Amino acid sequence: MTADPSRELVRIYFPGARSENERRLRGEIDATLDHWFRWRSGRFEDSASDVAPPVAGSPAREGDLLGQRLLTLCDALTAETPTFSPRYIAHMKADLSLPGLLGWFAAMLHNPNNSSRDASRVGSVIETEAIAALASMLGYDPAQAQGHFTSGGTVANFEAVWRARYRLDHWLALALHVSEVTGETLDPFAAAHMGWKQFRSLQTAHAVSDNVLKSCSAAASNPGDVWRRISRASGRDYRGPVMLVPGNRHYSWSKSANVFGLGGEAIWSVALDQGGHLDLADFERQVERAQADGRPILMAVAVAGATETGAIDPLDRLYDRLDLWRAERGWRIWRHVDAAYGGFLRAMLNGPEEAVLAPETAAALRAMGRSDSITIDPHKLGYVPYACGAFLTPDAEHYAVSAFDAPYLDRPELGDGKWSSTLEGSRSAAGAAATWLTAETLGFGAAGLGALMATTVETRQAFEAAIREAVPEARFLPADSNIACFSLARPGEALSLSNARNQAVFDHFQRSPHFAVSKTTLGADNAALIADLLGGHGGYDDRSEGDAGMLVIRCVFMNPYWSDPSVRHDLLPRFIEELRQALADPDEAKAA
Repeated sequence: MTADPSRELVRIYFPGARSENERRLRGEIDATLDHWFRWRSGRFEDSASDVAPPVAGSPAREGDLLGQRLLTLCDALTAETPTFSPRYIAHMKADLSLPGLLGWFAAMLHNPNNSSRDASRVGSVIETEAIAALASMLGYDPAQAQGHFTSGGTVANFEAVWRARYRLDHWLALALHVSEVTGETLDPFAAAHMGWKQFRSLQTAHAVSDNVLKSCSAAASNPGDVWRRISRASGRDYRGPVMLVPGNRHYSWSKSANVFGLGGEAIWSVALDQGGHLDLADFERQVERAQADGRPILMAVAVAGATETGAIDPLDRLYDRLDLWRAERGWRIWRHVDAAYGGFLRAMLNGPEEAVLAPETAAALRAMGRSDSITIDPHKLGYVPYACGAFLTPDAEHYAVSAFDAPYLDRPELGDGKWSSTLEGSRSAAGAAATWLTAETLGFGAAGLGALMATTVETRQAFEAAIREAVPEARFLPADSNIACFSLARPGEALSLSNARNQAVFDHFQRSPHFAVSKTTLGADNAALIADLLGGHGGYDDRSEGDAGMLVIRCVFMNPYWSDPSVRHDLLPRFIEELRQALADPDEAKAA
C-alpha cells in the first residue's frame, strides 16, 4: 500500500514538523476567538463591563505584571520536551492534530462542565456524540453504547472496577439473603456470577426489597459485617473477590485495588506467554483457583496495547473461553479491555490498512466489541490534548452503577446528566469536543485515522528491519503495534552483560540532543519471553534471585510525520549512526 493518502491527511490535519501549517492554524484560532468574542458581547443586552476594554492590538503597558509573567512562562516552556518532533520516539506522546487542537480550544473558551446538562447544555451533547463515534470504531453499537470522558486511562479503568463491583455486589447480596432465609449453603463464586436474569427471578420469587438488598451489600452496608455473614452462610472464610489482570498490566490496576479497598493481594497476575501476551492456560488455572477458594472474579482484564511493549492480548480466544463457561456453567465474568493505547488501532480494520497487522492481532482487535467495558485514551493515538480518556460500555445495563443524591443537580427538565454515574464530578467538555471534531474531520475509519495508524505500524516495521540489518547485536521483542523494544546482546552472552550494555546505550541517548528513546525492564511476569529471547542468541540468565529482569530499549513510533517516506529516509540512517556511536561509547564499553 502507498503512503500517499496518509501523507495528505497529515498535511491537512497536523501543524507540521516545521510549522508548515502555521498560517492556517493562526487563522483558525483567530476565527475561533472572533466567534467567541461575538458570542460574549452579544449574548445579553446588559453585558457592558464597568471597565473599558483595551484597544485592539495595543501593546502591554510598562509594568504589566500579567504580560511580564506570561512572557516568563512562555520562555520557560521553550525548554519543554519537543514531543512534536519525529526524533522523539521515547514515550506515548506526539504532536497534536489540528482538529484536536481546535476542538479543545473552542470548547475550552466556553468552559462547559459536563457534570450536568445545566452546566453544559451543548458540551454534554457533544460528549454523547463523541462517545458514539468511539463506540462505532471499537465495535459497539453506537445507538446502544454508553460512556463518558475521563481525565485519562487510570480513571477510566477505575470506572470499570466500579461497575463490575456494582454487578457482583448485587448478585452476591441477593444470594446471601436467600441463603440466610432458606438455610441453603451459599456458594459465593457461583452466586457472584449468576447474571441479571437469574437475579431478577430470585428477587421476585423471594420478594426482596431494595432496603433488604442494601443490608446484605458490602458496598452499601458494612463490608466487614457482610463478609462475616458470607463466611457463615458459605461455611468457610470469605476472603473477598479477585481481579485477574495480565502481567503486562498498567500500574492503575494496583491503584484500583487500593482505592476500592480490595487489597493488593486481590490482584492476581496472569502469566504472559513467549510473545508477551496473556497466557490463556494460566488464565484458566487462575479461574479454577478462584473457584476452589470461593473467591468471585470481579473482572477479567485484557490489554490492547501494553504500555511497555504495545502487545495486544488474544481477546478473541479469551472471550471464546468465557463464552463457553457462560453457556456451560452459567458464569458471567466481567470482561474489560484496557485499550488506552491500542484502541485506535482498531480503526485499521475492514480496510486495506488491516494488512499491516498480523492476522492474530487483527482477530484480537476485532473481538473488542465483545467486552463488557473498554478504556481508551484519545490523548494518545487520538492525537488530542491532555487530559482526555474515555470509558465505554455496550449498553445502559452495563453502564449502571451506584446512585447518589445531589438535589441541586436533580433537575429532570434539563435531561439526564452524568454527575451521578461518574467518579469525577466536574468534567471539562474540551476533550470530548476535541475527539468529536477529530471524528467529524479526520475520521475514525480505515481511510482516516486507520490509514495514519497503518503508517505508524509500517514505520515500526521499517525501523526494525533497518536496525536488524545494520546492528547485529539487536534482539527485538515480538511486536503487535507501533512500539519497538530491543536488547543489544552478543552471542552466548550473560543477561547481566547485555543489561549493562543496554543501560549504557540508553544513557548515551539521554545525553544526545539528536534522538530521545525510553527503556523498560521485563520482569518475572515475562519469564517465558525472556527465556525465548535469550535462547535466540544462546544467552543465559545469570541473575541472582530478586535482581531486575531484562532491560530493553523502547521506541514508540506514533509521530504522524514518520508517514512521509522522506522522513524515514533521512532519520533512520541517522538513528543507526547514533546507535553505533552509543555502542562505541567509552562508557558503554566500560559497562559491558
